[in-house]
Amino acid sequence: MIGISDTTMTTLHAALTGLAQRQRVSNDNIANINTPGFLAGRTDFESSLRTQVADGDTPAITGGSVSRSLAATRTDGNNVDLDSETVIATETGLRYQLALQALNGKYDLLSSAMRTQ
Repeated sequence: MIGISDTTMTTLHAALTGLAQRQRVSNDNIANINTPGFLAGRTDFESSLRTQVADGDTPAITGGSVSRSLAATRTDGNNVDLDSETVIATETGLRYQLALQALNGKYDLLSSAMRTQ
């Protein structure tokens, strides 16, 4: 099988992987909203991805880093905020759709170029 990719495609794949990780972490947060002592997780892949692209490096396809939120906790020690998690999940889903559409556009362009030859 011949692999066809470029920096844009690799960057989009890395973004999709990071966004999928963020969605998993957000789902985990929501699932543990009533778990005493649970601290919400946060995913960061954008800073690393931005640096790699700015430096001209091929982006690594990883889920990014996951850390625990240091936001204030409720009396049970849990700091999951359903409103925030809903916004994060919605925004992540929209960003995922956008990145997927961009990647599909790249594949359509490649497919079209191969048909014309």
